[in-house]
Amino acid sequence: MGFIVLISFYSLGILCVFLYSYAQGDSDKYQEKRSEMIEKHLVARDIKDTRVLQAMAAVPRHLFVPEHSLAHSYDDRPISIGYGQTISQPYIVALMTQLLELKGIEKILEIGTGSGYQTAILAKLVQSVYTIEIIPLLFTHAQYIFTQLNYGSIFQKQGDGYYGWPEFAPFDCIIITAAVPKIPQLLIDQLTLNGRLIMPLGTVDENQQLVLYKKIQAGMVKTECLPVRFVPMTGVITSADEP
Repeated sequence: MGFIVLISFYSLGILCVFLYSYAQGDSDKYQEKRSEMIEKHLVARDIKDTRVLQAMAAVPRHLFVPEHSLAHSYDDRPISIGYGQTISQPYIVALMTQLLELKGIEKILEIGTGSGYQTAILAKLVQSVYTIEIIPLLFTHAQYIFTQLNYGSIFQKQGDGYYGWPEFAPFDCIIITAAVPKIPQLLIDQLTLNGRLIMPLGTVDENQQLVLYKKIQAGMVKTECLPVRFVPMTGVITSADEP
């Protein structure tokens, strides 16, 4: 099984680049690109949370993208990571994180690990991140990177994020990194009172809005943030048999 996983990594063009970068350390070139990303794409667009900016400065985004996209690691654009999935543009990662208003003591549930970049940003800011990925090879790849970078506060699960992770609920915040037409009730149930949930609302064929929800006694209070374009959430939510 290990041999099959390694072949899959090479097919993504990621593992060899990761091993080289990890062995050599974070080069000045990438540090400069991160600084430029922060000033040009984040600070200039009202990302003001100092802790979020520090996390974005600390996490090496180039380790989370395929080899053929290394030159664009710090461009403000999404990048394909295979399997019909993308790593979100830095501004959207920073904005979604900032809107959660994290204090550092939260337990977060992330639906859609992807390459693991958003997960890594969150891990710099909170006590624990529980993240779920439906695609087995993306799950395994992210697991490898988290291990190499010593992210001990990240807990992973391979499966359908529609169901959340009830064994570790409730969560102070939930972040969904793929577009959904509605919030699964199971995720609402796993959110603490006064907890926050951020997600792209809509489908691939419709206008999507980044929305922030706060759970209060009376229900979910919705705030629309800005138009976005995410890949759709897959799994049971796309099925006519959705619970």
